Amino acid sequence: MSVKSNTDNKEALKKRVKTTYKKSKNSSGCDKSKKKTIGGFLFAKMAKGGAAELRSNADEVNRLNVFPVPDGDTGDNMRMTIESGIAAIENLNSDNLAEVMHVLSHGMLLGARGNSGVILSQFFAGVAAGFENAKAADVNALGAALKLGVKRAYSTVVTPTEGTILTVAREAVDFAVSRITPKTTVKSFFGDLVSEMYASLERTPNILPNLKEAGVVDSGGAGLFYIMDGFRRALNGELGEGIKREKRPAESNTLTGINADICENAEFLYCTEMLIRMFPKRLNENNFDEDRLREQLCKIGDSVATVLADGIMKVHVHTVAPEQALELIHRFGEFLNVKIENITLQEIENKSKSNQLFTNEGMQSGKAAINAAIAVSSGEGISTVFRELGSDIIIEYKNGSPPSTRDFIDAFEKTDAKNIFVLPNNSNILLVANQAARIYGKANVTVIDTKSIGMGYAALAAFDHENPDTGRQIRNVLREIESTLDGYVSPAARDAELDGIRIKKGDTIGILGKRVAVCKRSVFECAYELARMLLLNKSHLSVFYGTDINDKEAAKLVKKIKAKHPDVEICLFFGGQEIYPYIFLSR
Repeated sequence: MSVKSNTDNKEALKKRVKTTYKKSKNSSGCDKSKKKTIGGFLFAKMAKGGAAELRSNADEVNRLNVFPVPDGDTGDNMRMTIESGIAAIENLNSDNLAEVMHVLSHGMLLGARGNSGVILSQFFAGVAAGFENAKAADVNALGAALKLGVKRAYSTVVTPTEGTILTVAREAVDFAVSRITPKTTVKSFFGDLVSEMYASLERTPNILPNLKEAGVVDSGGAGLFYIMDGFRRALNGELGEGIKREKRPAESNTLTGINADICENAEFLYCTEMLIRMFPKRLNENNFDEDRLREQLCKIGDSVATVLADGIMKVHVHTVAPEQALELIHRFGEFLNVKIENITLQEIENKSKSNQLFTNEGMQSGKAAINAAIAVSSGEGISTVFRELGSDIIIEYKNGSPPSTRDFIDAFEKTDAKNIFVLPNNSNILLVANQAARIYGKANVTVIDTKSIGMGYAALAAFDHENPDTGRQIRNVLREIESTLDGYVSPAARDAELDGIRIKKGDTIGILGKRVAVCKRSVFECAYELARMLLLNKSHLSVFYGTDINDKEAAKLVKKIKAKHPDVEICLFFGGQEIYPYIFLSR
């Protein structure tokens, strides 16, 4: 549903909506059915119709992406959210509207995915509150409940942005309520609601310049329109009730045995972490320099990370000689904590595990922890790096299915820590994590505003499991995040012109922050140019390469970057991410 699109689908949609609007207008708030109340059975039927209509158009909603990258998932997120609600009422045989709405909205809250899914679930939670104790509702009660839904949706976002799903919901509900007369029926009410929802959706590019520049309408608003149009069509008898329920992957904790021959022939690599209290006298005597220390660590290993704050240094390195790393660090202070893990054995063991959403390596096993870190990952290699940096639990997602509210709550249940710190590592997962944190009451849950994998990496590097001062923990993590920059390389999914750059489908674009910074035909050249931009006034670069890049290509890129920036420390990781060939982090 692009403002530039002239597809048959959109033309059919326009015709359908205009017909609905015309009938509604000519009826003066009246229809032949004369039905003026709605009960639980009818609302459940309409909800199933809304889910079915969105399912049929989810791909179209996914394509309404401001950035021309193939990661649009708004349609899928909203679809999975409402389908979680439908699954909850699947076996509910009740005509009590309040009961149906309570079960539906609770299912949606737990199954919410993505920011759009959270807003949608909160909208329905507000509607459910409006129907509290109501066995049925007339159009006035329906309008009041929808207004509560809009209010609840707005309250979900700290700084609401107009021109989004929020605007589409508010304007449509206000219009439909304003049209209520003594002759208004449920059908005519939904006719007004849907016709204005479409009109509001078409106005979104005039409110948000980035939508107009990209040539699209708001994706979340489009998803809501399809849901409400499905409500209307089910009410009119235009849709069946069939819908496939979401199937959650089966969880398994079964481990197969580790092959002893593989272990015997493996070159063991150790993840070595140290927490050191630095002594000023020793620093002066040994001419301490953090950059030089990292260079020395790079000579005996890789995946080097150092963070110095308030006289405490955290050091992370992968090395075949952990004793050498300990010797390098010990001359500057005293060890507060040392952890050495055989990650070769971990990798062999992980390969023997069946796929699971959560990976818990039990860093604090055997005792109640003060703090636990839960990080979201989008690739196998990224999960390994996060685990080695200190994340107690990894929520790994693939195939465009980000974690739901329930997934986060399940992760919280896997730790007995007093304080849980959540790193969503994706701007589209922030609201989901926050919603889970509000629901969960067994621990102090803090969601750190990490909007990317790079930010998550920086946050974990500064995380301290033993620091009881939550405020200081957050300040240390935020300080590390603020000192970093990250960027992404992605294939262009469509033609576009953004930030003054013309993009053709099939090009490769480099995204820096919230803007397209570079566009090239070649993945390699785009990655190289983006890396150079990220290294302006920076001395360290972490490179995560995805499933479409082989080891030789990644090594070649690092070699070229190093040739132009010989003083920069570069850490190369296999990230295993599916969409982005390269993810960069500089500091």
